[in-house]
Amino acid sequence: MKYLETIFEDQDLNKKPKSFRDIYFINKQSKVKYWTYGLLGLIVMAAFLPWTQNIKSRGKVTTLRQEQRQQGVYSAITGKVVQWYIKEGDMIKKGDTIARLQEVKVEYLDPSLIERTRQQIIAKEQANQSYQEKANTATVQTSAITESLRLKIAQLQNKIAQTKAKIQADSMDMLAARNDFAIASEQLKRQKQMYDQGLVSLTQYEQRNQAYQNALAKRTSNEIKFLNSKQDLINLSIDLNAANQDYLEKVSKIRGERFQSLSQVASGQADIEKLKNQYDSYKLRNELYYVIAPQSGQVTRAIKAGLGEIVKEGEELAQIVPDHTELAIEIFVKPLDITLLQTGSKVNVIFDGIPAIVFSGWPRQSYGTFRGVVTAISNTVDATGNFRVLVKPDPTERPWPNTLRLGTATDTFILLKDVPLGYEIWRNINGFPPEYYVDDSAGKTAKK
Repeated sequence: MKYLETIFEDQDLNKKPKSFRDIYFINKQSKVKYWTYGLLGLIVMAAFLPWTQNIKSRGKVTTLRQEQRQQGVYSAITGKVVQWYIKEGDMIKKGDTIARLQEVKVEYLDPSLIERTRQQIIAKEQANQSYQEKANTATVQTSAITESLRLKIAQLQNKIAQTKAKIQADSMDMLAARNDFAIASEQLKRQKQMYDQGLVSLTQYEQRNQAYQNALAKRTSNEIKFLNSKQDLINLSIDLNAANQDYLEKVSKIRGERFQSLSQVASGQADIEKLKNQYDSYKLRNELYYVIAPQSGQVTRAIKAGLGEIVKEGEELAQIVPDHTELAIEIFVKPLDITLLQTGSKVNVIFDGIPAIVFSGWPRQSYGTFRGVVTAISNTVDATGNFRVLVKPDPTERPWPNTLRLGTATDTFILLKDVPLGYEIWRNINGFPPEYYVDDSAGKTAKK
């Protein structure tokens, strides 16, 4: 440029060709520095613009309640599919039949299994009733034997009382006979002395001897009678003990039979309850041949196809999506950011398939986004090392689209603190975590 200026410094530039003047701009001043100053000024001004810090996360549409999510319909028993009542895409109501199964286990193949089990219960109940009646009969027998013993004991006790009275009378007779014998002995002794002295005749002496012999015989007879009465009393006491012993033996035997009958009744009752349990299980199993929809919804997929397939106990037959759901979003947040969240945090949501223009730092200027609120935060990390967070619709904002389906992917922006744009750029360059605060008007302490 200096070279050109040296060459043409004394020449009139207006006389040169226009192409020369347009190429070299010799007669124009540069404005680069003004543009540079202006751009720097705009950058400085932009650095002080407000920016809403946020945490970005990818998620999907789910439900708040677990019973409203997609679920499987399972077979409670092992069986063979013989008929389908639905197809994929059908809308069903709670209690509708999904499929019918046929029994495949040998122990349940008998078509009269329930009736036969019922007959077994009736027979067992009749046998149990017989044992119960036998036990009742034993109770009646025990009462009869007890009454018989009471009468026998009363009879023996009456005889014992009579014998005791007889013993007392015989004792008095024996004492009288002994007194008569003692007197007769003295009289005979004196009569003998008088006979020896010749004062009485032999006839008188013989008469006195005869009286003595009669007194001796009477005394001996009364003693024997008294001893027999005592022996009768002993025999009656033995009979009383024998009656008690015989009663105990009979009653013990009858009571043993009664307890045996009651034991058989208890055992029979246990068998009856077991049979009733089997009977109810068989009836319930018959009802399980029909797979029923647990709730209303849409059949999204049939796991088993065709007829004649064997399904095992607890195996899935189909999948349904409930027709009534409370939508929510399931997102996963890094441990670095989880401490900044709490229930009630605001979230901006973008749904796949719904057009949106997003300014993450200026959420109010975004178009096509929806608002949500954090409703639950898990306390443990999942297999990927992130925390699971549930977001529900914000009731103060416009409702979420009615066309949403479970599993729809979403982009979410969890809104944090408003900071200058320059500070946010500096924070991201240095890798610092975002700041967080709680509105003091809510009566909460500020956090960082």
